[in-house]
Amino acid sequence: MSVTKNTKVSILFIFIGILSFILADLEVSTVDTTQLTKDFFYSIFDLKFNDYSILFDAFLNTISIAILAIFFSSIIGFFLALFFNFLLVRISLAITRAIHELFWALIFLQIFGLNTLTALLAIVIPYSAILGKVYAEILEEHDTFPKVLRGKDALSYFLFTKIPDAFPHLVSYTLYRFECALRSTAILGFVGITTLGYYLSSSFMQGIYSEVWMILISFYIVIATIKYWFTKYSFPFLVIASFFYLDDFKGFNLDNLIRFVTNDIVPHPIRNDLGFEKTLSWFSNIFTNEIVPGTINTIVLTQLSLVLTAVLALILFPLLSQKFVSKPTRVLSHIVLVILRSTPEYILAYIFLQLFGPSMLPAALALMLHNGSIIGHLMGNETTLITLRAGVSKKRINLYFYEIMPRVYNQFLAYLFYRWEIIMRESAILGILGIATLGFFIDSAIADFRLDKMFLLLVVTALLNILVDLISRKVRAYLRVDENITSCGCSLK
Repeated sequence: MSVTKNTKVSILFIFIGILSFILADLEVSTVDTTQLTKDFFYSIFDLKFNDYSILFDAFLNTISIAILAIFFSSIIGFFLALFFNFLLVRISLAITRAIHELFWALIFLQIFGLNTLTALLAIVIPYSAILGKVYAEILEEHDTFPKVLRGKDALSYFLFTKIPDAFPHLVSYTLYRFECALRSTAILGFVGITTLGYYLSSSFMQGIYSEVWMILISFYIVIATIKYWFTKYSFPFLVIASFFYLDDFKGFNLDNLIRFVTNDIVPHPIRNDLGFEKTLSWFSNIFTNEIVPGTINTIVLTQLSLVLTAVLALILFPLLSQKFVSKPTRVLSHIVLVILRSTPEYILAYIFLQLFGPSMLPAALALMLHNGSIIGHLMGNETTLITLRAGVSKKRINLYFYEIMPRVYNQFLAYLFYRWEIIMRESAILGILGIATLGFFIDSAIADFRLDKMFLLLVVTALLNILVDLISRKVRAYLRVDENITSCGCSLK
């Protein structure tokens, strides 16, 4: 029965992927891709940066913002998790986390300007929603004690039994989220905040690829060493130091916030009392020319990237499994995959955009490499735990298709559909790079200071992400593959 369900889902999945491939714009529009690619990759052997003090400040900005963001997000997220059983809270968090950090940054730039407050809010708001949801799931999974014990003193049970039992998993997920916060903070530089992304884009635009590699490699080192400098012992000191280092918290203006909510995002015809007919015409124009094509392109890019992610993950996971390759190969493969999944999709897409020109190709490649490396890593770990049946063929191709794949394919689909919503969020935001997804029209609306249109497009983006999340849950329920948050790998969320 399970095999039949897997087959049905896989056939539909492949069909939609092929259709997306046909509809996608994958044109390479750069004049001399080969020379540009050589110039870029050869620059890795000539690492340098014009002013290392500026680079150091960018790193401190990135790290400090990420530390304070995760500090506030974890506190707010834990509080929200306690009320997650209320429908209004669940809906609010679903909408909030469906909007990408870069979109939040673009919103707050209009209200508070280009400063630390904008950067912090852009990370804290969606991360609080994500942490609230995941914390609630973790606490629910550890609500396994006898009802007799739970009923005697609810507060004591919560504080002295449930929390201590769930605490290691709460900490583990928070540490993972900090790594995500570092990546998110880095790409805020692409909208003008002086984190690593700001200097990365500047160096790329000037063709100084040696500086690009210097920034990227330094960032990989920071990510790889997190476990050594970001611990439960260093965390309080890092938070205090970040508060003192980031002294630019000005920018909050209540009048600006009130104007934004009560005037800027109110549809133009309603704001100017032009009547129902003009309002309908305003919405119809945006719906026809921006919402429909933007949504179609976002879905096409998402489904194309999801199929490419699946293909790459199925190719990569044997390179991480002791069932297929030697230890040196596994170590090298692990390093490559760590680099790929540590690089934000936005930065990967930006690099490919310079190499191949504006189309869906840069975004699809970026999403494939980032998400494929994550799922490949998880699948490699999964296959390592498998005990082979007696008498099974040791030939790798037979081992792959007739022993390992049938036993892990269900879990592979679960991992893939877990990443679906995330790929959708990224597909939308990558429109800022010039791909005509919803993000492209949102960015254009902000550039024209048409914030009412921006808000409408953001609502559509959020609803689209929520819809994908609901479908993903239905598919996993249909396949009866839904691992809990503490066993399936936090990096899925």
